[in-house]
Amino acid sequence: QVQLVESGGGLVQPGGSLRLSCAASENIFSMNIMGWYRQAPGKQRELVASLTNGDITTYLDSVKGRFTISRDIAKNTAYLQMNNLKPEDTAVYICHGRRLWPSVYDYWGQGTQVTVSS
Repeated sequence: QVQLVESGGGLVQPGGSLRLSCAASENIFSMNIMGWYRQAPGKQRELVASLTNGDITTYLDSVKGRFTISRDIAKNTAYLQMNNLKPEDTAVYICHGRRLWPSVYDYWGQGTQVTVSS
């Protein structure tokens, strides 16, 4: 079973920055799509950002221009750089990987807490 382990969460003031990391136990390039989801208390899980092996990115409208998803294949790690953080960004952030070949498999991390507060 492929493991995804997030790190880098914590408490940050509004306007601050954090970089989340997602370390994979296998070659991250075997994941055709990497993504970051988040879930706040009382809210449904939402897709924040995604990245394909073809380097196509998508972002939640509310984070466009502030967040950047990337990966380092040599380190088997995906990242989410979060700038100009806002209180509404407070949530548990979860790493996700999807392999499409030979069939569809989904992998999830345990999540890391991000709290944006003064």
